[in-house]
Amino acid sequence: MASGCFQRTTRQVSPTLDGEAYYRRCLSIIADIEEAEAAFSGATPKGILRVDVHGTLARHFMLPGLPRFLERYPDIQLHIGEGDRFVDLVREGVDCVLRVGQPPDSTMVGRRIATLEEGTFASPDYLARFGIPRMPDDLDGHRMIGFVSSATGNIIPLEFMAEGKLHYLTLPATISVVAAETNVAAAMLGLGLIQVPRYRVASELAAGMLVEVLAHFPPSPSPVFVLYPQSRQLSPRVRVFIDWLAAEFAYRLPERSGKI
Repeated sequence: MASGCFQRTTRQVSPTLDGEAYYRRCLSIIADIEEAEAAFSGATPKGILRVDVHGTLARHFMLPGLPRFLERYPDIQLHIGEGDRFVDLVREGVDCVLRVGQPPDSTMVGRRIATLEEGTFASPDYLARFGIPRMPDDLDGHRMIGFVSSATGNIIPLEFMAEGKLHYLTLPATISVVAAETNVAAAMLGLGLIQVPRYRVASELAAGMLVEVLAHFPPSPSPVFVLYPQSRQLSPRVRVFIDWLAAEFAYRLPERSGKI
């Protein structure tokens, strides 16, 4: 093994972070070789599949159909990491990641598997206190819940498409959040306007806990990508997982409802 992969004390020898990464990469290479041989022999996909996903997306689109995927491919062992951080797939031994937004890293290959329509939402209590805006110009005096970007650390402004142009607006925010679930929960408490993918609040809209406003001035839709290293051959187990995941998104995306 390469030098610098172990840290030694008088009592024990343990791998360094580089050593752990080296070990995981070796396991990944061995698994890729086994997958390539299996593909040519016509065997079913098998081995450990390591993915990293955005938790909210996983709970809505991936987990409900996962038993059927594992039943169809019983020789695949799935390891799921959860987060929204940058992942060094090669170094960390991850096969692919599921992310929302345009991929910023040119070293990654991205397959677009879905597009999430977004909207502007608030609770009935909030609208009763601040009024129902009919146009973006009506938002003077309104509040937003500040959603902090994990990439920049800044609050993401609201977006409104008007006359073919995207306009940005930042309203006063008495609360800022970093988690998608907290963002929606705060909106239901009447703390401000939010802009989120429509799928995420489908049940809240149906129950009347949230209402969509400014539906004729929507935010830009958000693409959903599965990303994997361009230097790595797409293994059969990753290929069948991505195909299945794209089908799950297509099946589970809801229709629009609850607009004002």
